[in-house]
Amino acid sequence: MSETADPLVLDFVEWVAREPRAYAEVISTWKTSCPRLTIWEDAADRGYVARETVAGLGLVIAVTEDGERFLRTHGR
Repeated sequence: MSETADPLVLDFVEWVAREPRAYAEVISTWKTSCPRLTIWEDAADRGYVARETVAGLGLVIAVTEDGERFLRTHGR
């Protein structure tokens, strides 16, 4: 896995790190018309965020330990 800091992935992981985000909020906020620009999917594929089901909230996106390490490594 590459540790290259893609600025958009870094911004996304930092945004999710503030608080777990509802899946619908992530889709709405980070949607794009370009199928090749899938920032949140890139972050998930790299292991920086994960989908979880939380009682009372439903499906959420949260930062993983790898995501927290990624943020620290890049000064965020």
